[in-house]
Amino acid sequence: MKGIKLIIHQDMVNYRRPTSFQLRETYPLPPLSTVIGMVHNLCGYQQYEPMDISVQGDYFSKTNDLYTRYEFKNGMKFEKGRHQLKVNEFGVSRGIGYTELLVDVNLILHIIPKDQSKVKEIYQFLKYPAEFPSLGRREDLANFEEVKIVEIQKQELSNERDFKDQWHAYIPINWLTDEKLSIEGEGTDLSGTRFILPKVYELYNLGTEKKPKYKRNWIEREEVLYSGDFIIFKEEIVPIDEEGDIVFLNLEEE
Repeated sequence: MKGIKLIIHQDMVNYRRPTSFQLRETYPLPPLSTVIGMVHNLCGYQQYEPMDISVQGDYFSKTNDLYTRYEFKNGMKFEKGRHQLKVNEFGVSRGIGYTELLVDVNLILHIIPKDQSKVKEIYQFLKYPAEFPSLGRREDLANFEEVKIVEIQKQELSNERDFKDQWHAYIPINWLTDEKLSIEGEGTDLSGTRFILPKVYELYNLGTEKKPKYKRNWIEREEVLYSGDFIIFKEEIVPIDEEGDIVFLNLEEE
């Protein structure tokens, strides 16, 4: 199969975790839905194009930044001693919050559309984007250092692949259950963070036909382990691109 390989650098970025509010925490690497959203936006797709995503990379450090936070309660009238802003007759509170930022991010992304006839089309939109790409927040610009089409095949490893002190990756959970690799850290048998990453959603209407109120319903998620301290065993069969980079895909779906 073929896929698009993206080498990306970002100066400072937040891949927001949806359960964080006062401090807007970030995922350590972009979740699958964020990458899929970027691809769909740059390609101008109005409907979901099924695709698989492999995410690996690293960052130099973390920092926090201030932002202005606006809060309001539906239907609450303006009170002079309570609210800082008045919008019509309603009150809005204004304060500060903190955003967690990753600094000096480098990524290797593999984008594999289910419909292989879409590979060249997606490549063209990513190679020559209509606007400067962003990944994360709208202001988190992404510098595409390389965009290329690569052949991806399952191969048997002739030697162990040691990822210690190199890239981190979102490792499909079935790679662990199938014992394709060893993940060990100091003082523990398992080094990494388990995530259930959002991948695909659909919109459903909580309102009426005349006054729609849409909400996301996540219909597809993937369980992964984020780690950079692992070894893939010799003679294991894993997806590899033509340049020798491992492609972290859920093998059960291939």
